[in-house]
Amino acid sequence: MGETIQSVERAAAILRLLASGPRHLGVAELARALGLPKGTLHGILRTLVHVGFVEQDPVSGKYRLGATLLHLGSSYLDVNELRTRAINWADALAGRSRESAWIGTLHEGHVLVIHHVFRPDDSLQTLQVGTYLPTHASALGKVLLAHDPYGEPPAPPLQPYTKNTIVDPAALEKELDLVRTRGWAAETEELTEGEVAVAAPIKDPRGLAVGAIGIRGAVERLAPDGALHMEFVSYVRDAARAITRSLEHP
Repeated sequence: MGETIQSVERAAAILRLLASGPRHLGVAELARALGLPKGTLHGILRTLVHVGFVEQDPVSGKYRLGATLLHLGSSYLDVNELRTRAINWADALAGRSRESAWIGTLHEGHVLVIHHVFRPDDSLQTLQVGTYLPTHASALGKVLLAHDPYGEPPAPPLQPYTKNTIVDPAALEKELDLVRTRGWAAETEELTEGEVAVAAPIKDPRGLAVGAIGIRGAVERLAPDGALHMEFVSYVRDAARAITRSLEHP
């Protein structure tokens, strides 16, 4: 029972190292960090790539975590305390707003979607749990950036997703100041043309934002006259406050 398999331990060490930051790592960097011969490392990496746990960039030849791990991690998301506490409120938010509801947390400089409730109609929709959203171009991301005491805004250049995406760092910081002041964030066709989103922070008993909840929908429904209708802001903030209160009572 006390024996371990060395190759599995080495594979786990590679995955932990690749998970420790957003950058890609080459064989030489991995070998140096782990103290392994390059030949041994190559064999383990080939296996990890084959099963989808690691991906290799075809241009640089460097390695990063693979998408398969994210899908396997969905079992963690199912028991994540924030998601567990927020599910009922997210369902209620979708029903009240008649739009899709989203919950996200910061993860390696992105927004990780940990819960997604479909818009309550018969339209074709795709589950987004486990996907990433950019922090600077999403309402969820703006909320998390504005209330993260340890983080910094994404480094320039900021990627434009539409003509409305904020790509100027000074303009983004001004936007985050506004989010902190009013307690919610909006996003109007900044991530996807034709879509509007609004989000508010979920806070733990210490008052720190541990996530964000919001809704996303067509511009003609959420902002038909060009401005976000404030009843949607009220729905989102009510849900965020309710989840925050639930986190105060273990």
